[in-house]
Formats: sequence, C-alpha cells, structure tokens
Amino acid sequence: MNAKLLPSLCIDAVFGNLSFEQACQETVKANISTIEFWSWWDKDLTELQTVVNRYDLSISCCCTRFISLVDPNQRAAYLQGLTESIVVAKRLNIDTLISQVGDFIDGVPREQQKQSLIDGLSAAVPLLENAGITLVIEPLNDLVDHQGYYLVKSAEAFDIIKQISSPNIKVLFDIYHQQISEGNVINNILSNIEHIGHFHAAGNPGRNELQCGEINYLQVFSAIKQSNFKGYVGLEYWPKTDEPILSLREVASWLA
Repeated sequence: MNAKLLPSLCIDAVFGNLSFEQACQETVKANISTIEFWSWWDKDLTELQTVVNRYDLSISCCCTRFISLVDPNQRAAYLQGLTESIVVAKRLNIDTLISQVGDFIDGVPREQQKQSLIDGLSAAVPLLENAGITLVIEPLNDLVDHQGYYLVKSAEAFDIIKQISSPNIKVLFDIYHQQISEGNVINNILSNIEHIGHFHAAGNPGRNELQCGEINYLQVFSAIKQSNFKGYVGLEYWPKTDEPILSLREVASWLA
C-alpha cells in the first residue's frame, strides 16, 4: 500500500499578507494541520506557540539563519546560528531545519567552495545528532529567482549529502526550483529518495498554485507515494487568487 504524503503549508508564502493567527485559521479551513515558515528570529515565539496550540497545528520545519556555508570565514557564525535554531526547534517540536548554503563567491574555485560546504555540514553533524534534528540543504534555481546562488542542481546536493553520510543531513527537493534548473524531476527524486528529507512544491512558471503550469503534480505525487517517502510536502507558492482555500483543499486531497 502506498504511503500518504503529508501537506505542510508555508504560511509566509501562501498567507504572507495575513497575521500569524489569521494564517493558522486559513490553514485549518484548507484541511491542513501542519505549517512551516521561513525565519523564527523575527517572531514572538511565545505567541507563536500559543496560536499553534490553539488551532491544534504542528510545525514541520523552519529555516536556520541565512549564513554562508561556502565561505569558511562564516563557518563559526553558521554553527552558532544553527545552535540557536536547534534550541528553537526543540522548543517548538520541530524535527527539521532548512538551510540555504550561500551565494557563489567570485574568484574562488567552485571545488574549494564545495569543500567548505561539506566541511561546514560535517561540523554540524554532532549538533544535529545530539538534538535529534534533521538539517535539509536546499538547491535553488538561478535562472528566475536566485541569481548568484551556489547550489543549483540536485545532483551536486546529493553528492554532498553522500560524502557527509549522516542521516541527520538531507536534501530539500523543491520541485518548482528543480523543474527550472534541470527537469526530469520524477527520476531525480526516485533515484535519491533516501537522501530527501522534505519537499517544496509550486506551479511553474509563476510560482503559483500547483494546478497552474507545466508540472503534472498528480503524477509527481503518485511517484513519491510509491517510494514510501515518510516526510512532508511543503506548499510554498504565491496564490493567484484572493481565495486560495479551494485549491489548497484539492492539493491536500492529492496528497492523501
């Protein structure tokens, strides 16, 4: 029997124009019981926890601080930010932290930057293992949204993960980003499913509802279900309509 996929709604994207409590209210209306958000350091964590409990929601993930991993001079700051993020994750019962890796540094060989990334993540492993937290690194497209970003292709992300070889460090496979960067998403997902800790999804082009654009999400989700992946699919997009609840309910039914 194929596994169900669990929806996680990125409130900063889908409901970014609402207060945190309003976003939680809308999430419940959409028949989704899990949220995620980007930054924790600009939020009142006590109020956040109160609201999440009020609406019987869980939090799948949030980001650690946006500090470069490809620059070895930033490693101590990155690890300090990760330590702070782990404390927050434990407080909020979050099992997964999202990490971006930083922009490409002009004038420095790519392999040198990759090694810095590997060394930084390797240094993070004991922190993550002791806390029981998974860190997921995120490749992003550099054609539309993130010009200058270092990590673009999933193959390089998976190679990095394999070199570190820790169950506490995996890849965030953003289907929208990887459709732009490389395509062939189903094959790339299934070939590396054991190294994926979280998914993000949005329609392409436009980064809007999953029903929009060229990605056949019914087929993509069906393939992921057959792999028995046991994590979350984060819905991270900017709605075209003022009333996104119906499309969210439909997507939640696709994942069930």
